[in-house]
Amino acid sequence: MTERNKTVISQFLLLGLPIPPEHQQLSYALFLVMYLTTVLGNLIIIILIILDSHLHTPMYLFLSNLSFSDLCFSSVTMPKLLQNMQSQVPSIPYAGCLAQIYFFLFFGDLGNFLLVAMAYDRYVAICYPLHYTTIMSPRLCVSLVVLSWVLTTFHAMLHTLLMARLSFCEDNVIPHYFCDMSALLKLACSDTRVNEVVIFIVASIFLVLPFALITMSYVRIVSSILKVPSSQGIYKAFSTCGSHLSVVSLFYGTVIGLYLSPSSNNSTVKDTVMSLMYTVVTPMLNPFIYSLRNRDIKGALERVFCKRKIQLNL
Repeated sequence: MTERNKTVISQFLLLGLPIPPEHQQLSYALFLVMYLTTVLGNLIIIILIILDSHLHTPMYLFLSNLSFSDLCFSSVTMPKLLQNMQSQVPSIPYAGCLAQIYFFLFFGDLGNFLLVAMAYDRYVAICYPLHYTTIMSPRLCVSLVVLSWVLTTFHAMLHTLLMARLSFCEDNVIPHYFCDMSALLKLACSDTRVNEVVIFIVASIFLVLPFALITMSYVRIVSSILKVPSSQGIYKAFSTCGSHLSVVSLFYGTVIGLYLSPSSNNSTVKDTVMSLMYTVVTPMLNPFIYSLRNRDIKGALERVFCKRKIQLNL
């Protein structure tokens, strides 16, 4: 290998989104609005849960953490995407690329595990309503949240360290809008077999296992719901789980389709569109899914605004 081929890469060029130049400004405005909506929507959920004592329950403990995870997850990629859409040279430093990989995996996985905790919460609430407060004790809820943070830290650190050991030579163009692991592995000029094996094994555990646990929970939930004699009881039970099930379907549908399907079958454009679904669209929709038909959130919003109005009048 020549000395030129051994040149250390100090930065990567991000090709970004396949958007025609004439639509660039419109797309920038659209993504900016989507990002601001994501930040505002998730912040409102978090603030309401903190301020309203009626929402200090296991379900909303998990939801506040999920909203924080969604807010941060979107912030890992969106500001850089918006910056690069206005830049002549859409680049990212090598260290920044590794940092983006770490936080992308961290907050993505955190949302993943929180969805499992929320599924378990719904399972206990519907299948064992009389024992709910005993089973979902504050200690268990906090333990589930802490466990989610610990597992995601391990997972994100593992992949980031494995990526840091790779060498990158001449090619530094990433055909994506963020530092995606699969795209980076294709640019590496050192052996990536260890990375690929670890990605497949860990992804199978960290994606398929949580998805299987959620599926099992909902099988039990549906089975219990169908035993309810009244149609009103069935509707109430389904409405309790509908929001969570919508988010689960949106998140896992795109992630499993993108990362566990053979890469040869996915075009770069398809990969980018599917990535946009779970990095941009899902975090933006979650606050609406959980609040539009949620009486508790609406009630908390009214109480907070009424309290604020009374304080201003005084």
